[in-house]
Amino acid sequence: MIHWDSLFEFDDPEKRVEELLPHLKVESAAVLERALTGREIGLKEALRLASAQGEELAALVATADLLRQRKVGEVISYVVCRNINFTNVCYVGCKFCAFSTGPNKPDAWNHSLEEVGRRAEEAWNRGATEICMQGGLPRDMEPFYYRDLLRAIKSKVPRIHIHAYSPMEIVYGVELTGLPLKEYLLMLRAAGLDSIPGTAAEILDDRVRRVLSKNKLSVAQWQEVITTAHRLGIPTTSTMMYGHRENPGHWVRHMLLLREMQKKTGGFTEFVPLGFVHQNTALYQQGLARPGPTVEEHLRVHALARLLLNDAIPNIQVSWVKMGRKMAQLCLRSGANDFGGTLMEESISRLAGSQEGQIIWPHEFRQLIEEIGRTPAERSTTYKILRSWPMDSKRWLSAISGQPEETNVASCVPA
Repeated sequence: MIHWDSLFEFDDPEKRVEELLPHLKVESAAVLERALTGREIGLKEALRLASAQGEELAALVATADLLRQRKVGEVISYVVCRNINFTNVCYVGCKFCAFSTGPNKPDAWNHSLEEVGRRAEEAWNRGATEICMQGGLPRDMEPFYYRDLLRAIKSKVPRIHIHAYSPMEIVYGVELTGLPLKEYLLMLRAAGLDSIPGTAAEILDDRVRRVLSKNKLSVAQWQEVITTAHRLGIPTTSTMMYGHRENPGHWVRHMLLLREMQKKTGGFTEFVPLGFVHQNTALYQQGLARPGPTVEEHLRVHALARLLLNDAIPNIQVSWVKMGRKMAQLCLRSGANDFGGTLMEESISRLAGSQEGQIIWPHEFRQLIEEIGRTPAERSTTYKILRSWPMDSKRWLSAISGQPEETNVASCVPA
């Protein structure tokens, strides 16, 4: 039995790897050793690790943590952002979503352009550097509404970074306006779009996608939007939803597809595994999905991501709103290096059943990061470090003992 709380101990990942590798099957140890020498892990090798259990999983986690240390160091970053869901009216009908509703339902809402601009300005005044904006897809949406939302925000806060519109929303905008994809993206960029969330990916396998949402865009469409954006100089994130009806083979193929895309475009800023929140979703209630990821699945996915994407997409982000704060800390000791965003408000995961609330304040991020012996840093959307809080010996001892410091010696180091 592996006691995962041991990941909170302030030990050396290299020492953990040296202790664990001799106890593994030769084939598994060889794959981990290959990763540690910087060689690329292929499909067959990754599939061997994708269902790791016991000491093999512990070794996978330790190897991922060591690769993380070598690649990106001891900093755990976060971004101060506000999440704005501008409407919950949507026709798509994704079975994993408990957020959307119909246009005439009593719980339907649509924020005006003025309200979206006001929320963005409020976020900027509270220290946010990013607006993350997505919403439902209403049937009667004005063709240029996405453009107008961008303009409403930039008119209030021209310097804030707008991270907006999933590939599904981009495809819908193209359909409504009749513009070619390239011209549509150029229009959005001119209106203020700075980057795109690589959501609506779920699992990049069309057979699984048809069960999750029969109206969702195809794998080929998702790839086309992302690669076109990259070629236009618009960066995107990349995501994967796990813990529903997929299997470990889907994880591996999904990550390898992202790796190949990144080799061609270089436009992904990070990879974000998103654990399925099942409680209030039709997918789970209809018996089409398991009840979200296990602890081992959370660790396996994040560790695999580090092994497969380390050189292609060095930033692996945890989703605290999906998995909770303690599990997020565990995954940050399993290959991940970014805590995501403060959000300030979040509706999609909360309505699906997440218990994590709608905000983590920056000082809470810093405390959670220091508790696992790492250096907190605030970043921009594109991973420029804006300021950091290196731990001196006194604060390190305070963190591992759980006792407060006698005096406040914290210091912020601007980048």
